[in-house]
Amino acid sequence: MIKPNLENIQQRIRQAAEACGRRPEEVHLVAVSKTMPKEKLVEAVEAGVEILGENYVQEAREKFNDLYTLPVSWHFIGHLQSNKAKYVVKIFDLIHSVDSLKLAREIDKQAKKINKTQDILIQVNISEETTKSGTRAEQTLEIIQEISRFENIAIKGLMTMPPFFNAPERVQPFFKVLRELRSRIKEENILNVSMDELSMGMTGDFEVAIQEGATLVRIGTAIFGERN
Repeated sequence: MIKPNLENIQQRIRQAAEACGRRPEEVHLVAVSKTMPKEKLVEAVEAGVEILGENYVQEAREKFNDLYTLPVSWHFIGHLQSNKAKYVVKIFDLIHSVDSLKLAREIDKQAKKINKTQDILIQVNISEETTKSGTRAEQTLEIIQEISRFENIAIKGLMTMPPFFNAPERVQPFFKVLRELRSRIKEENILNVSMDELSMGMTGDFEVAIQEGATLVRIGTAIFGERN
C-alpha cells in the first residue's frame, strides 16, 4: 500500500503548493519511518521516497547499518540528547531538532572528529508547551548567533511542532510565526546560517504548513499506515 499512499501525498503536496503560488519542487517530503520495519523502508524508497525521517537513535542505527546502501537521505527528527550526538552525526544528513547550545556544541565536536560539516535546523517551541522541546521564539536569534560560530555546523533553517488540533486552521498561526521568525533571522545575514528550510507540518496539517512556507513536511502515518 505504500506506493499509492505516497502518490496521494505527493499529489496533495503539489496541489497545496500550486494553490498558494509556490513551486511544488520547493517542498520536500520527509517520510517518517520510526517503528517501521526495514522492509517497509526499502519498499518506500523503491516507491520514490527520497528522505527518511527517524526519531530514535538506537532504532535508526540498526536500520542504517542494514540499509546504508539505499539511495536516500536520512534526517533525524526526534528529541536528541547530547550523549547520542556521536551516533547521529555519523548517519544523518540533516538534524531537525537542535534545541540548545549544549547540544550544538556536542554535535560540532563529534562532527569535527569525522571531518564533517553537520547540517542542522533549530527547533523552536512556538507554542511554549512544557511537553515539547525547542528554544523560545525570542531566544532563537541569540542561540543561532552563538551556534553559527561553530566550525563544523551549518544552520539551514528552523523546525517546529505546533500543538495538536483536529482543525488544521487552528495550527496555521503557529506556522506563520515560524515563517516570520525565519524572515527576521534571514535579514541578519549571519555567517554559516542560510535559513532556507522550514520543517513544519505533519499528516494532519501539512497543507496549511505549505501555505505558510514549509519546505520540509514530516509525514508518516499517511504513507506507512498506523504504527505498531
